[in-house]
Amino acid sequence: MSQALERTEGGWAWVVLLASMVTQALTLGFPPCIGIFFEDLQRQFQASNSETSWFPSILTAMLHAGGPLCSILVERFGCRVTMMLGGLLACLGLVASSFCQSLWALYVTAGFISGLGMCFSFQSSITVLGLYFSRRRALANALASVGVSLGITLWPLLSRSLLEDLGWRGTFLVFGGVLLHCCVCGAVLRPMPPRAAPQAPAGPLLPPKTPGPGCLVACGRAARRHLAFDVLRENAAYRVYTLGVVWMILGFPLPHVFLVPYAQRHGVSEHKAALLISVIGFSNIFMRPLAGLLGGFRDFARHRKYLFSMAVLLNGLTNLVCVASADFWVLVGYCLVYSVSMSGIGALLFQVLMDLVPTERFSSALGLFTILESISILISPPLAGLLLDTTDNNFSYVFCMSSFFLISGALFMVGGFYALQRKEQQARRAEAEGVRPTAAQEPSLSPTDSKGAKKPPSTEVTCVTSV
Repeated sequence: MSQALERTEGGWAWVVLLASMVTQALTLGFPPCIGIFFEDLQRQFQASNSETSWFPSILTAMLHAGGPLCSILVERFGCRVTMMLGGLLACLGLVASSFCQSLWALYVTAGFISGLGMCFSFQSSITVLGLYFSRRRALANALASVGVSLGITLWPLLSRSLLEDLGWRGTFLVFGGVLLHCCVCGAVLRPMPPRAAPQAPAGPLLPPKTPGPGCLVACGRAARRHLAFDVLRENAAYRVYTLGVVWMILGFPLPHVFLVPYAQRHGVSEHKAALLISVIGFSNIFMRPLAGLLGGFRDFARHRKYLFSMAVLLNGLTNLVCVASADFWVLVGYCLVYSVSMSGIGALLFQVLMDLVPTERFSSALGLFTILESISILISPPLAGLLLDTTDNNFSYVFCMSSFFLISGALFMVGGFYALQRKEQQARRAEAEGVRPTAAQEPSLSPTDSKGAKKPPSTEVTCVTSV
């Protein structure tokens, strides 16, 4: 027990925090730099915008969709093994992609395999913080999120430099070695000492009287454990939030993929175009932890879902700047404002989810949430690429498309949450103004048990908000 207390919130916990920060920089910070390779891949494989867009969409979708599988591996093998396995898969995928001769092979290697490996490493780095931090968990998550901002800042600069000297194949080969450092980060995750379990009484082990569950039954139990379809069906607030996020995600990743090609198409040099993504990442270094800490304050906690919706609305309105002008300094200003809304979305996305679902169901609700989110991530860039192909590479339509999904998603969430809040207030008002039941009617509202003691009224209401 003393060993666990020494590690939890102690000196080694900060080493784990540093490893988590580096892992998030290597994994979650990588997809935004893919736009730098967009035109090179398009020329190499003689592909359309839509076909080339499938590569970053598959990579980012797997980074989110592998969450339930990652949680199973963490439960079975622990965070250390899962993170090291993720680093190995991410490395192998990118190294193999440097030898690809077709886009389909690139989808499998750099898209599917590397994306799944990044998911294992990234989500393990989030899970391990909950094991090492309790009182300072909010601070630890805020500091770890700085790694994402560092990755978004440094990956584009490294990509542009290596691309000029080595080409995209040599760059992906080097990136495979860089992502192998996730194994180093996983190696420093010391396993927490197991809790003392009560000893079973001595005696011979009897065989079970009933056969074990079949494969279908086991799969059904695993699905119910990791995918909260019942919460989606019964919790209206979770349903509004999930549908709103899935809709707005159709527009959210598009600037990360198409901003660099858009700037290059309008005469911005390759170095300056890559610098735009770094501007977003550098601003996020300061804005994302600040947004996370502000969202944790008591005065803001009651309105977190509305703050998230306002961040989504600001993100959508900001994208309209790219429709008006493609001047480099205008795009720099766009990136600065975009980073503010992006920080709010990234910092509040899972905090709002925690507010809307019970704590004991958060893990399964998160699993379903990330899978539905990954579907939107998968189809969003190819849909925008198809729009480019049909409009003669007019990027203005892409940013208008992004703004449409973000703005409409934000308005849907604000309207849905407000309607649920009004409905709950009316129910409370009706309950407060109701007539107190007579003695003859009281047992029907307060049922008694077999001993005659009164039980509290039933509270099986699943439509709960944070208001």
